[in-house]
Amino acid sequence: MDQQAIQRDAILNNLLASAPDLAPDVVRDFLSRMDEEYFQRFQPADIIRHLQLVERLTPDHPCHVSVTEHDGGWLLVIVAYDYFSEFAAIAGLLSSHRLDIREGALYTYTDASGQAGPRPAAPGRRAPTRPGLSRKKIVDVFRVRPLPGSTFGPTEQRALAGELEQVIRLLDARQFTDARRFVNRRLVETLGKARGAFHGLLAPVQIRFDNQASPTSTAMDIRSTDTPAFLYAFALALSMRGLYIHQARFEHVGDELHDRFFVRGRHGRKIESKAEQQELLVTATLAKQFTQHLIWAPDPTKALESFDQFLDQLFRDARGKKTLAFLSKKSTLPLLARLLGTSEYLWEDFVRRQHANLLPILDAHRDTPLVRTRQQLALALRRQLARAGTDERRRAILNQFKDQELFRIDMKHLLDQKTTLPDFSRALTNLAEAILEQAVADCAASLVRRHGVPRLDRRTPCPFAVFAMGKFGGRELGYASDIEVLFVFGGPGRTSGRQPLDHSEYYERLVHMLLQWIEAKQEGIFRLDVRLRPHGGKGLLANTLDELRRYYSPSGLAAPFERQALTKLRFVCGDRTLGGQVEAHRDAFVYSGQPWDLAASLSLRRQQIKELVEPGQINVKYSPGGIVDIEYTAQYLQVLHGHALPDLRTPNTLEAVAAAERHRLLTAREAGALHDAYLFLRSLIDALRIVRGHAKALVLPAIGSDEFIFLARRMGYTKDDWQGEANTLAGDVTRHMEEARTIYANRFARDNG
Repeated sequence: MDQQAIQRDAILNNLLASAPDLAPDVVRDFLSRMDEEYFQRFQPADIIRHLQLVERLTPDHPCHVSVTEHDGGWLLVIVAYDYFSEFAAIAGLLSSHRLDIREGALYTYTDASGQAGPRPAAPGRRAPTRPGLSRKKIVDVFRVRPLPGSTFGPTEQRALAGELEQVIRLLDARQFTDARRFVNRRLVETLGKARGAFHGLLAPVQIRFDNQASPTSTAMDIRSTDTPAFLYAFALALSMRGLYIHQARFEHVGDELHDRFFVRGRHGRKIESKAEQQELLVTATLAKQFTQHLIWAPDPTKALESFDQFLDQLFRDARGKKTLAFLSKKSTLPLLARLLGTSEYLWEDFVRRQHANLLPILDAHRDTPLVRTRQQLALALRRQLARAGTDERRRAILNQFKDQELFRIDMKHLLDQKTTLPDFSRALTNLAEAILEQAVADCAASLVRRHGVPRLDRRTPCPFAVFAMGKFGGRELGYASDIEVLFVFGGPGRTSGRQPLDHSEYYERLVHMLLQWIEAKQEGIFRLDVRLRPHGGKGLLANTLDELRRYYSPSGLAAPFERQALTKLRFVCGDRTLGGQVEAHRDAFVYSGQPWDLAASLSLRRQQIKELVEPGQINVKYSPGGIVDIEYTAQYLQVLHGHALPDLRTPNTLEAVAAAERHRLLTAREAGALHDAYLFLRSLIDALRIVRGHAKALVLPAIGSDEFIFLARRMGYTKDDWQGEANTLAGDVTRHMEEARTIYANRFARDNG
């Protein structure tokens, strides 16, 4: 028998004699699998207290906490089953309770495989079967003290113990993201309340790797300025890099933290490669510093995950050194935190795929205006297209330009609080117009090469025009808005080429080509919508002026809602004369003063609520009081009174509301309420859609859920009390939607069933 075995037997006998109530199998398992340093650090009385906690562990109770007063502070002993990233979660919760970790150590059982297992029970005694006996366990010991202005009495101690058990249960269920989200939320709330206490996270970190101290793990010796959240930030950075922390100890030496972590890499072995060590040093340090800036991220967990993937990509990129230098700027990380913690879509669609383009845009965002004019955009696009020799190349350049401009506009609006929603809409509208005009020109040029120029009977070129509808027509585009368009050409005829086509076939092909030319990566992200045309989905994609006039006429087939929809029509590009003719006919038809079936439109609105709003849900667009009620209020007034009041004839909702107030069709209070509700609900829809880039994201998450809290933060409700801010948002939603619903009902629905 070797000396270590003799010592362990002696310890076993002493423990069983001192604490006869301890189960021998639990003690033997503990002794055979706990690190030797543990027994050198703790006295028998301490070991007995730890074992008493270990003995109480069961799958139903995977964590136990002991808190005792110690040397003017508190001694915390946390015993639990072992899980990946567990230490980071524990350190994060301690910091979230404003506990300054002055000293501590963590110990983990060795693996059962390859180790001397527990010895059989003594003769005559049957070893009890204990759930979880063979599972690896941890014993973490911390000496802490509350930060100034904080307390850690019985109430706070119970709260911490409860949260620790809650997080351990999530880890036990392998819900690692949920566990991280819970800890991040608690910690970021604390960071927001005491930002000054965490400034040291930006202090430099010295790391030395030692592969001689342990046969199985790499020792990382760390020196850094003391900050309350340092252990959490660094341990989280290690876990995000896939490192498993097997053992650690930490202490203060003056104002410095002296820590030693024993870790294994993603492959389960030591970290021996110099290149791997350097990459780990840089990325872990950046990730640690990034933690401080999570106060700017609506969803801190998403921000951390995306940042970690971002760092992985940088080290695969030859330009990584330049990017890392840029990340070292103090102004960069807060911007990245807000960006990466806001939108999954922006990360997946742009940052992850085009990360090399991110930092130049991010670096220049303060000096770049949100709104670029249509002319500026068109010129910049033409310059890029000048080097393209094929249709395929022109199409690729146009869509790349579109995507980068969309990202720039979205990012600028997210990061610059001085930008307004109307300016955001104007920037998107200008881009849509420039892209659409260029795409029409490119598609037409391609068809003309094959089929010749479309000409009327008198041999003059056939005019063609494109019109905006819906929010595009009103210059009210938001995040993930459709680009609703209508296409009109001058009349019948044939093209002049060797493969001539009738105009109906030519323009049908032109629009089909255009729908393919402009790419929409997600439903609603710059997707051309052509449903608002004569006969809807059953009609031709492009119509002649005469066909348009017949359909939209008192004797035509247009439904009442189609007359209403034409209030948003606006010429965008193509032949200006034809554009003026269509707009003139729009005015003559929509604003004719002829009777309009308001009851049919009101019935359609009720049908929307019935078919598009699920019971118990709040659909920000279609529920009573949703944005549709505001838009319809303006449009009903336009159709009913626009014949006598020319300044009502505007495709923009807020301009129509203001005109209605000037002519006393709305009271000042009603107009103000509709104006505020419209901007609020538009912002709310943008905040819902920007997460996953889906135009159908219109339903509020359950109030009280994490999703609703993150929605509130995306909306700018970012004071210290996250739940309180979410409650404020819920109250504002109710108020704005109730006001819009009441005005709509009082003006129209109440007298029309």
